[in-house]
Amino acid sequence: MTDAAALPGQPRGGVLSGPATPRAVNVLAPNASAMTLDGTNTWIVAEPDSELAVVIDPGPLDDVHLRAVVDAAEKAGKRVALTLLTHGHPDHAGGAARFAELTGTKVRALDPALRLGDEGLAAGNVVTTGGLELRVVPTPGHTADSLCFHLPADRAVLTGDTVLGRGTTVVAHPDGRLGDYLDSLRRLRSLAVDDGVHTVLPGHGPVLEDAQGVVEFYLAHRAHRLAQVETAVEDGYTSPSQVVAHVYADVDRSLWPAAELSVRAQLDYLKEHGLIGRE
Repeated sequence: MTDAAALPGQPRGGVLSGPATPRAVNVLAPNASAMTLDGTNTWIVAEPDSELAVVIDPGPLDDVHLRAVVDAAEKAGKRVALTLLTHGHPDHAGGAARFAELTGTKVRALDPALRLGDEGLAAGNVVTTGGLELRVVPTPGHTADSLCFHLPADRAVLTGDTVLGRGTTVVAHPDGRLGDYLDSLRRLRSLAVDDGVHTVLPGHGPVLEDAQGVVEFYLAHRAHRLAQVETAVEDGYTSPSQVVAHVYADVDRSLWPAAELSVRAQLDYLKEHGLIGRE
């Protein structure tokens, strides 16, 4: 059995649902799959002595799960006062409108189409609810609208799908762009190095105890994959499906459609930087 401390990010063992930091509690959605890992992590975040809570990513449109989130907050003596979204994929945001009905909250997101209420989210915003402070960190790449939330009091960052608790994420071409994603990873690395963030609260998978370690792993992984894709193209594998079959041969075939999205993003990146497609 592999020691968790030896894995990227030092994933925390044990049950995924429940308290993760003094201010963050996870309610795991029942939507486990190859793409969503154990399911979507819905985060309830609040100051310990406050009656108000913020929910980040209510998850899919599943009434049982949405009500479980409300119940978990109420059992902790909290009232959900605000809903935030890391991005618009249905496993994170599909239940947002229904959750807003259940809680009477506004929904804030980067994408105006996902908002319920007048306020959105943007770089530099600081969300303050019940004494809680969440700093909005723009992290496009997985999707164009991806955000992370820095929780300074817990030295933690909620990463949505930008960094997962296990494995690596998809750059969801054409909305997601590899150059943006690499910049976002570097931004998260700065949070770890310069702002002392050590805990990653991901959108899927276990909590990670070594933020810098997992971001460094992600950057190295992306560099390695990019080199593999460039070599594959030079060797005559020119279509995205051909590159996937060659480069991702060791990956479960059920994940190849997702891998092809990342490959398309990598091919675009290589073309933009003049590394392939030259006459």
